[in-house]
Amino acid sequence: MQQEDKLKTISYSGIFLSCFADYSEKCIHATPEHVLVYLYSGEQIIEDRNKKIKLQAGDCAFIRRDHRLKMYKNSKGEDLYKGISLTFNRNVLRDFYSKMNKSEIPKGVKISDKTVFKLEPSPAIESLFQSLTPYFDSNIKPTEGVTHLKLLEGIYALLNSNELFYPILFDFAEPWKIDLLEFLNSNYMEELSMEQIASFTGRSLATFKRDFKKISNLTPQKWLIKKRLEMAYIKLKEEGRKVQGVYMEVGFKNPSHFSTAFKKQYGISPTEI
Repeated sequence: MQQEDKLKTISYSGIFLSCFADYSEKCIHATPEHVLVYLYSGEQIIEDRNKKIKLQAGDCAFIRRDHRLKMYKNSKGEDLYKGISLTFNRNVLRDFYSKMNKSEIPKGVKISDKTVFKLEPSPAIESLFQSLTPYFDSNIKPTEGVTHLKLLEGIYALLNSNELFYPILFDFAEPWKIDLLEFLNSNYMEELSMEQIASFTGRSLATFKRDFKKISNLTPQKWLIKKRLEMAYIKLKEEGRKVQGVYMEVGFKNPSHFSTAFKKQYGISPTEI
């Protein structure tokens, strides 16, 4: 997420994130680790494939790792967006699991295929996140010990809220890969770096480049430009759209760059269509 005057992100040990904004912020979010999000004020919309989950003040959601989501963080009336999230990395979860009494782990719990879980209100969740506000409203930095204890408190709160979190939190398999073409065809218009595409599809940058060579002779950058131009051609030719409304929609930021690239591929300028 970009640092801007109207968007402030504070991170302590990479664990707690607090965002404040007086405008709407859209971001594509990769979740390499499990995240627990709590909203103090404003509104947050999490878009997972064709589903939308809306969070308002007091709401909390668990986001599963190794998934790509779109998030919209909005102010609501005079209430600015303000949220905190806890990130549970694998080392913390492995350490927690190693110290558990295994006989107390529920048996036969089916692994859910959901990505985002909106949690029911509970005293455990409420007290956990309310205890974190002083660290973001002042310049006091929590110690490593405090941040670790808050993570453990978050794990206990999840496990006590629903037993389905046991197989999710303590699944230490490697991240899965998602289909590259499916991802690119769905997100060609987004401004993503190669590193982001690799991360969102569950790959290292080197693995992404190697896998991409198996599906195209073009570089990823050239493939994206070609795809954007093809979609622009369809919108202009078959849908009768105007150039001004198309170039940004397909992912170009500059109309002259769009026009030059379009003419190079199709031999005519987009206005001639």
